[in-house]
Amino acid sequence: MNNPAITIYHNPACGTSRNVLALIRNGGVEPAIVEYLKTPPGRGQLVGLIAALGMPVRSVLRRKGTPYDDLQLDDPKWTDDQLIDFMVAHPILMNRPIVVTPLGTRLCRPSELVLDILPSPQLAPFAKEDGEPVIDAQGRRV
Repeated sequence: MNNPAITIYHNPACGTSRNVLALIRNGGVEPAIVEYLKTPPGRGQLVGLIAALGMPVRSVLRRKGTPYDDLQLDDPKWTDDQLIDFMVAHPILMNRPIVVTPLGTRLCRPSELVLDILPSPQLAPFAKEDGEPVIDAQGRRV
């Protein structure tokens, strides 16, 4: 069933993001999918997401495969507002996947963290793309 109450900020090129989307679907739900590299959240939406995560802004930054090092974002001189401006300018800096459900908002790394905020039980066994089992035949976490 389609459930617009669940949103995933998704990068289809990311294995973790694909696993999280598959776990959501394994609960019988089709979430709203925001491919944030194609349709990045605006500054206000990004600020709201970070606040809902309850994480420091720096914890939402992605380093690997981004301009993080070129921009010297590990320098403590950058304020949270400046770091958010960098994420708005370079959406690839936003770590993923971020999932929003009625039960909370999480940066789902590792992918099974999404299970903590999904309102629906898992309907079938599930293994990550690399073969690591996550859900058993009874729908329970492994």
